Amino acid sequence: MSAPSLADAPWLTAAATRKVMAALEAEGGPDVARFVGGCVRNSLMGRAVDDVDIATRLEPQAVMAALKTAGLKAVPTGLDHGTVTAVAEAQPFEITTLRRDVTTDGRRATVAFTTDWAEDAGRRDFRINALYADGEGRVFDPTGHGLADIAARRVAFVGDAGRRIREDRLRILRFFRFHAWYGAGDPDAAGLAACVEEAGGLGELSAERVSKELLKLLAAPNPVPTVEVMAHTGVLARLLPEAGTLEALRAMAAVTDDPLLRLSSLLPGSAEALDVAARGLRLSNREMARLQGLIGPELDLETLEDRQVRALVYREGRQAVTDRLVRALSQKPARRDRYDALIDRIGNWPVPRLPVGGREVAALGVAPGPETGALLKAFEAEWIADDFPETGHVERLRALRDQREG
Repeated sequence: MSAPSLADAPWLTAAATRKVMAALEAEGGPDVARFVGGCVRNSLMGRAVDDVDIATRLEPQAVMAALKTAGLKAVPTGLDHGTVTAVAEAQPFEITTLRRDVTTDGRRATVAFTTDWAEDAGRRDFRINALYADGEGRVFDPTGHGLADIAARRVAFVGDAGRRIREDRLRILRFFRFHAWYGAGDPDAAGLAACVEEAGGLGELSAERVSKELLKLLAAPNPVPTVEVMAHTGVLARLLPEAGTLEALRAMAAVTDDPLLRLSSLLPGSAEALDVAARGLRLSNREMARLQGLIGPELDLETLEDRQVRALVYREGRQAVTDRLVRALSQKPARRDRYDALIDRIGNWPVPRLPVGGREVAALGVAPGPETGALLKAFEAEWIADDFPETGHVERLRALRDQREG
């Protein structure tokens, strides 16, 4: 297969990119640096490029010196593994020295630097991630299969799949994640067989790494076929023993691309079981709060009134109600019109603050103490039930006081 050219790629011709490449070439000469990984892969597949990574024959200290000589910011983000981040025109570029693995333990590797492009490619995970491009946009395929995999939309390991996985068990999840994003049809048979065989090692990974990779997978445009493969092969059960059938995921994925909401459809519905599962994944406090916010009576888009939604937003917060409305839409996708209207009103509604407090209660002659709190609680309940009226607060408070005293 003839190698394509990326010479016209906007990210490659950008001024910031040219400055970084010029700095490296001034230090090490031509072909001292090549673009690698996602920027090359995505450009060849017609996908958006978010990050530009560079591989280089220069060792980290030489990279730092080259960047400083060129007047660019150099951040030593991972010197032990050969990584320096260059910043040009406020854009970061991760620059990593060519490497080969010395030892691996399934979670991390000890590396040695090299100047051999093929040796560097040989330690990467998938052949579509082992493609390089020089400063002129010429593409290099050291494994001999990366370009064919791009054309076939195939995610295949570099070399022996089992060996690649034993070097880093997270590659099992990366295999499924990359297939969900870039693959077509059935997963590569050799890769899938190796993932299933090595799946017992997933327990060696930190929960944070697992949850991060799982959420990236669930953010794919349509993760369901890949998750179905994971369920069928038993890999999903090792990650989420609580996961039931995939019907809820199918429904949720059809109405939202939010990976956390898609994850919620795989988790149990009770507060206690959800808490156990979420803590097992070591989700962030914000992610935990969103999952817990989904706990509650189901909302019905057929019968739900605007005033009910405003009351929920006041009590539970805009994010929690928005998430619960998405779940309601997944159950009744035909009511997209009602969902859109409610979401629009939630977004435009300024959540009011309780219009009375201790000062107003004291002005009515109520002595400080438990009665003040009880009176304010009763006022708030009526105020919400009446859809947050903007006037008559003192009169309502006085009437409640009289009722309680009578």
